[in-house]
Amino acid sequence: MTRRIVLLMIDRPADWEYGPLVGAAHAWFGIDVVSASIDAAPLTTMGGLSLQPQRRLQELAADDADLWVVPGSPLWDEAPAPAPIVHALRERAARGGAIAGICGGTRALAAAGLLNTRAHTSNEPGYLDAVPGYSGQAHYREQACVSADGIVTAPGTSPVSFAEACLLRVLPEQAEGIAQMRAMFAREFA
Repeated sequence: MTRRIVLLMIDRPADWEYGPLVGAAHAWFGIDVVSASIDAAPLTTMGGLSLQPQRRLQELAADDADLWVVPGSPLWDEAPAPAPIVHALRERAARGGAIAGICGGTRALAAAGLLNTRAHTSNEPGYLDAVPGYSGQAHYREQACVSADGIVTAPGTSPVSFAEACLLRVLPEQAEGIAQMRAMFAREFA
């Protein structure tokens, strides 16, 4: 059975936040990676690259894929999370589907109410406070990445920790290979 990760994106996704995850997932672990957006219109990444989402949000079933990932984008800070994304995240979580958000993508998870009762992190304390419906301040953890109850969160400064936690959600039996991936990235800072 092929494992699958869906990247649920809005315009101007932060290239570095999902790059380690999708590169390792596809090239090293054979996971199918699919990009999706509300309307599948072309996106421009923060790095200026053109990205053509492969699927529209309405084409995704709530239980489609092993993990949905919501990357950051400056647009998450500029406006409330789009209602179709919030609804889809709520429905997926209600069905027990794993979801991950990094940087501004955590604002979408907060808007969906997914961070009100479980441990999570984001860019900094208070970053999520302005999100309508967010009441999870007591569950905020100042960590590089938090994985709790099917939800993975990370600040934009932790793309490798995020990739590791996401891969462990999808391929827990590959823990040794995932640790090797993390060690490879860590050599730069040794």
